[in-house]
Amino acid sequence: MRIFSKSSKLDNVLYDVRGPVVEEANRLEEEGRHILKLNIGNPAPFGFSAPEEVITDMMQNVRNSQGYSDSRGIFAARKAIMQYCQLKKLPNVTLDGIYTGNGVSELINMAMQALLDNGDEILIPSPDYPLWTACATLSGGKAVHYICDEQSEWNPDIEDIKKKITYKTKAIVVINPNNPTGALYPKEILEQIVQIAREHELMIFSDEIYDRLVMDGLEHVSIASLAPDLFCVTFSGLSKSHMVAGFRVGWMVLSGDKGKGKDYIEGLNMLSNMRLCSNVPSQTIVQTALGGYQSVNEYILPGGRIYEQREFVYNALRDIPGITVVKPKAAFYIFPKLDVNKFNITNDEQFAYDFLREKQVLIVHGGGFNWKNPDHFRVVFLPDLRTLKSATGKLADFLQSYHQK
Repeated sequence: MRIFSKSSKLDNVLYDVRGPVVEEANRLEEEGRHILKLNIGNPAPFGFSAPEEVITDMMQNVRNSQGYSDSRGIFAARKAIMQYCQLKKLPNVTLDGIYTGNGVSELINMAMQALLDNGDEILIPSPDYPLWTACATLSGGKAVHYICDEQSEWNPDIEDIKKKITYKTKAIVVINPNNPTGALYPKEILEQIVQIAREHELMIFSDEIYDRLVMDGLEHVSIASLAPDLFCVTFSGLSKSHMVAGFRVGWMVLSGDKGKGKDYIEGLNMLSNMRLCSNVPSQTIVQTALGGYQSVNEYILPGGRIYEQREFVYNALRDIPGITVVKPKAAFYIFPKLDVNKFNITNDEQFAYDFLREKQVLIVHGGGFNWKNPDHFRVVFLPDLRTLKSATGKLADFLQSYHQK
């Protein structure tokens, strides 16, 4: 296990919850200013709540959840996760290959620590959920970013992936559905990624935390279901689909040819044992959450909050001169593009800062997601329609006269 002191390696970690723009937002709040926060995917502050049976289950099990569990998790939780994986057609999933975690974030960190040595490379999408890049870097590895193509609805650029592979490449990360773009990858793209991994003997890590937040009648395909001959690690949890981000309920599932990952699994088991176990009261809700009524379905159908808020924010952003945008198919994020020539933008973080200062609206600039060009930003569309109307109206007004100095 590697221990790092604070360093510049942390500079690009999670701009939605830290960084100079967020720090300025906090300062403005301390002055008594109201900040409209469109920067973090936390459903609870926006009126979303977990299914009542999930809350009840947690309360009833707290008294019996005061001790440690198996380091991988309690039997009932892992059994429910295994059954869910069977529905998703993940091959060769067993109870001993399922690890519960304090959210997916903890498990990503564990997964990278077990895999990477100094100089090892791992392919990560750009834009990405920045924790992947941070954990790879802090584990001693090198994050090599492959491009997701905006012109192709933010799907991974297969040719760019091929160009980025070297003899040092150990694995490829897939974030599907994607944060920050809201893209949902079609089966054909996933099959091509599998073929690349097969040819180069790469592990596949698939972040699927938003797999139950898919709209427009589309279906999420787990890449591990297409790769029975490869070693895959799939991540998911309840934070987004069941609106319980604060409960920290995540899991990691090993599938496929586990013989190819024997040494890796030994490392995972050591790291899992070192942290003793994940939050036991939260583990007790997994069975009820996965097997019970899926209230999230009400949100993602026409008339549901997430669906209607997506429709509104997409159309509102598209109507603003100088902005183009790809319609997200999943999750609750949208990643618009700015006309940098029109607004003379050379620094997207400065754009986010200026917008915050003038209109008291907090967004995350594209660079916070390891996107190199200063031409994008992410909006979380969890707030209600009235709030989103206010936010997009402020953005339109701001951009009417904005010209970066």
